[in-house]
Amino acid sequence: MDDSNPKPKRKNLRKGIFLLPNLFTTGALFAGFYAIIVAMKGQYEIAAIAIFLAMLLDGLDGRVARLTNTQTAFGAEYDSLADMVSFGVAPALVLYQWSLINLADVTTLLGKIGWLAAFIYTTCTALRLARFNTQVGVADKRYFQGLACPAGAAVSMGAVWVCETYGISGSEVMYPALVLTLVVGTLMVSRFSYYSFKDLDMRKKVPFVSVLVVMLLFVFLSIEPPTMLFSASFLYLLSGPVISLFRWNRNRQRLSEPASKNEPDETG
Repeated sequence: MDDSNPKPKRKNLRKGIFLLPNLFTTGALFAGFYAIIVAMKGQYEIAAIAIFLAMLLDGLDGRVARLTNTQTAFGAEYDSLADMVSFGVAPALVLYQWSLINLADVTTLLGKIGWLAAFIYTTCTALRLARFNTQVGVADKRYFQGLACPAGAAVSMGAVWVCETYGISGSEVMYPALVLTLVVGTLMVSRFSYYSFKDLDMRKKVPFVSVLVVMLLFVFLSIEPPTMLFSASFLYLLSGPVISLFRWNRNRQRLSEPASKNEPDETG
């Protein structure tokens, strides 16, 4: 289970531990930890892929728990702690080891800013998860408040994967990497609305063309996985400010309408 999936209120969850859903959570935690290990060895492409694998496993554990009716309070808490490692600590350390560490070669101050940016990313993930946990069952399920941490990890690790694929070293893009780290971290704790896709019912019948669209998505993804994944996640990152701006403009137009517009004319 991750913060991009619907979860019931924790007070209504059963006590106890079930093996099956927690195996997926443990797998996601292992993938995040493994990403840190291989990043320390300089294998950044593998590290990015490992975190994407953690996203896949994290997306499955909640669905498995609901399908098998094995949702528990332990599983919810375990999932949140695993998310902190896989989508908070691991991406921040990979970004630092891959690119931000090179800022120290420019000036000592920039070197400090580099590791502080990684710390800010980690802290924002913790704050994002804590806020989400307190809003379960209260907030509008159709939208997230702030960028979900798996989506943030997809953007940052997608950037690393793309650069490694095209032979771009972290030292060449250390300033864009610094900006990306801070932007993603800030968006996770922002109040921008992000569509959650929770109102999509996979059990309903769909037109035949929907199957063709899904097939085409898999084809494009298989052609160039890093580019497609990064592009999709980056567009999703931009969607939050766009949706929020659209909603703000719509509300402003409503408030600017004359109050007497719908009132009857006294002279009529």
